[in-house]
Amino acid sequence: MKKIKNNSHLTAIARESLSFPTRWLKGKNLLCSEILDFGCGFGFDTDELQNQGYNIIGYDNYYRPDYPDKRFDTIVCNYVLNVLEPEEQVEVLMSVSELLKPTGTAYFAVRRDLKTEGFRTHYVHKQPTYQCNVILPYKSIFQNENCEIYEYRHYNQIAHNSDCPFCNLAKDKELLCETATAFAFFDGFPVSKGHTLIVPKRHVASYFDLSTHEQRALWLLTNRCKKILEKRHNPDGFNVGINVGESAGQSIFHVHIHIIPRYKGDVANPRGGVRCVIPNKQNY
Repeated sequence: MKKIKNNSHLTAIARESLSFPTRWLKGKNLLCSEILDFGCGFGFDTDELQNQGYNIIGYDNYYRPDYPDKRFDTIVCNYVLNVLEPEEQVEVLMSVSELLKPTGTAYFAVRRDLKTEGFRTHYVHKQPTYQCNVILPYKSIFQNENCEIYEYRHYNQIAHNSDCPFCNLAKDKELLCETATAFAFFDGFPVSKGHTLIVPKRHVASYFDLSTHEQRALWLLTNRCKKILEKRHNPDGFNVGINVGESAGQSIFHVHIHIIPRYKGDVANPRGGVRCVIPNKQNY
């Protein structure tokens, strides 16, 4: 089946006043320090806040495509997720997590007035555009019949009532990336430079007890981390694996995927790769 092109940029509105979510956040003094308007469309909110003295820049994949090269204290993402398909939504969540400072806060505004979901013909541009309702597992700080605003902070900046070292990850631990259901960080006892763990937020011991949605989220995040590690460390290869059960070497009983960058010469003989978990089966 041919995939319908999602012309999501066609949903951008030429405004003459601040959007409601931005106006609400401004009224609550939540627009702090260095600010990014992610998915800013034509950029009216960005420009207007700049005129009012705010330290803000805007990014939009179509209209303002210069991708930011630093992190921000506050990120605003208004009505972007409603016009993206699920995998594209995950890309936005991961991007925002990477662009947010460790102690920063992001705000996602989503529409609550959509009557139908799926592809439709845009009433102005006459091109197929997508729309869907979005529910996020973040703290809701405002909701009315038209929109809802969620507050997002990095997973390890929020208190969790658990003895698990992954659920209660230290606040000073760098998160490489995060989605709504999973997060990634450097292993505390790395076997190579860049050794990373990808972990679901739900505390589950076995990978096979995760939902299909959670498993899929882990692999999307694994793919993203692979790109981050290539950019940071330029490895020559990767080992990717999961330990399930004590007999398989699992020591922390909260699912985690290992992504281990490999470098030429890091071992005398790399043949066999993950087969080396049983040393006498390395060569075959």
